[in-house]
Amino acid sequence: MSRTEPQRLIVDTDTAGDDTQALLLAALSDRVSLEGVTICAGNVPFECQVENAKYTLDLAGVAEEVSVYEGARSPLLKEHDFAEYVHGEGGLGGELFPDTGIQSGDEHAVDFIVETARANPGEVTLACIAPLTNIALALQREPDLPDLLDSVWIMGGAVNTLGNITPAAEYNFWVDPDAARAVIEAFETTLVDWGVTVRDSLFEADVFEEVETMDTELADFYLTITDAVREFNAQSDDDSLGADVTTQPDSMTLATLLEPALVEEAATYYVEVDDREGPTRGYSLVDELDVTGNEPKTRVVESVDGDRFERMLLDMFRHSDPHVTGGSH
Repeated sequence: MSRTEPQRLIVDTDTAGDDTQALLLAALSDRVSLEGVTICAGNVPFECQVENAKYTLDLAGVAEEVSVYEGARSPLLKEHDFAEYVHGEGGLGGELFPDTGIQSGDEHAVDFIVETARANPGEVTLACIAPLTNIALALQREPDLPDLLDSVWIMGGAVNTLGNITPAAEYNFWVDPDAARAVIEAFETTLVDWGVTVRDSLFEADVFEEVETMDTELADFYLTITDAVREFNAQSDDDSLGADVTTQPDSMTLATLLEPALVEEAATYYVEVDDREGPTRGYSLVDELDVTGNEPKTRVVESVDGDRFERMLLDMFRHSDPHVTGGSH
């Protein structure tokens, strides 16, 4: 495939909050061809996730070309809790409840992933910003999926740091640890974890003030979807939060996929996810010191250029294009 051709991309999401900004990046970038959006159980009630994705694609002007495919409505084996206490009721800040009337794709998400990969071997990238249930089911359906895909990017895990749902785990891995374990074992992936997003994607009051001056539809949407999470973070006991701030884990994952030069440091490690029920459910063991002797196959993003990432999002809000450069800030 020519380097000048857009990368074929499927985004697997549990659309709430920052997932919407990741979808906008994928939809508005000329560096990828968004083939479809697949929905997985996670952040908020399933039907809300579906409508949130359709609304976001419509906001980007691509809802007629890019379909939303409904996937797994529950984790493989475990029960899970929604995160509406973070994202607001419905997932978009607590005040926006889309009812688009847009039809979903006519295939199950798992079928869409498998069939798209089979039809375009070596050309499709998966951006996984939800629990990994759909991907694990697609692997069961097509054991050769790791060889059929070009690359797999995952927002998940807490690399030797505190999690955001329990002390041990990040939310996506906690929701479906069985799926996360299976996917991490089977695929060579790039992992963007909770820890690096807290360090390098944190937006503070100055960013919100700049967005408030823009008077664009995308800027207003960002302010709407971050309303609940800003309030939640302001009340947090976490020393890295505990103020009027937001983190952008999903959009930073998409940004590093679109702009690989954003990644300042990365290394490949052996990673294993704890799939047991209990206090370590979803814990991501990352063998940075190579003490297990197991094969390292997960590329872990360890540092991201936060300033360039911030410019990407601000350019998107202002110009509906994440790749604008110049003196607009």
